[in-house]
Amino acid sequence: MASDAALRLPATSARRRAAGSFRRQRLVKRILFYLAVALSLFYTLFPYYWAIVSSTKQGDRLFDRALLPDFDFTHYRALFENASFMRSLLNSVFVASGTTAVSLVLGISAAYALGRISFPQRRFVLILILMISIFPQVVVLSGMFELVQWLGLFNRPSALILTYLLSTVPFTTWILTTFIREFPRELEEAAIVDGASHWRILTRILLPLMGPALASTGILAFILAWNEFLFALTFILTDENRTVPVAIGLISGSSRYEYPFGQIMAASVTVTLPLIVLVLLFQRKIVSGLTAGAVKG
Repeated sequence: MASDAALRLPATSARRRAAGSFRRQRLVKRILFYLAVALSLFYTLFPYYWAIVSSTKQGDRLFDRALLPDFDFTHYRALFENASFMRSLLNSVFVASGTTAVSLVLGISAAYALGRISFPQRRFVLILILMISIFPQVVVLSGMFELVQWLGLFNRPSALILTYLLSTVPFTTWILTTFIREFPRELEEAAIVDGASHWRILTRILLPLMGPALASTGILAFILAWNEFLFALTFILTDENRTVPVAIGLISGSSRYEYPFGQIMAASVTVTLPLIVLVLLFQRKIVSGLTAGAVKG
């Protein structure tokens, strides 16, 4: 009896030590995980917070390293009283919304053809779309400039919608093609038996099921068009037709020696807030749309 108890005692102690070591490892891993999350959030959010802080400071206070804002909204009042900037804001809404709408229409049509209809050149078309999407803007700038002039769209916001499609259509086509491929073909086969055309299948059967994918691709295309700078700077000359990124870049101080950092930060915060609200409202659909098709069910 005594020998059995003596044998059980070391075994129990070993199990306790193993359990304690396992708990410590779990605690260390959890601490490291939360530390990594905190560092990622700080790296991502602090620049925007500092922009908010800087937009509320005046004069020499801009060079102060205090982390709390001054709650002086002079820059914001001047910004909203600037008719040229507000016009640029409306131009950005028009251009980004128009680009998103046209991109989704073209992307849905192309995605259905590439994801559901078999034709010999399908693989070549997919590779071509991928090649177009990776072209730098500088490479196509001169060609797009000639096209815009030939169409008579120079210095018009509609010229930006045309040029932005060069990057947004391949993007929406790729995402929607992946999403459409995951739909069961039995839905189409049943519709074809009933005599439905491809257009009717797309608009009446597949399109109502594509809410998350349309939300994610639409919002991301909207952000791409909203933040674009090079084409907007090249194809628009007058203040009344400029978009927000160019308007922010052209903000000047009261003298040639003043750098209007506070005004620029106020404008940046103002034009970023709508995007943040938009993403927060549709964050679930964005995530579900981007992850759809990643794992087959």
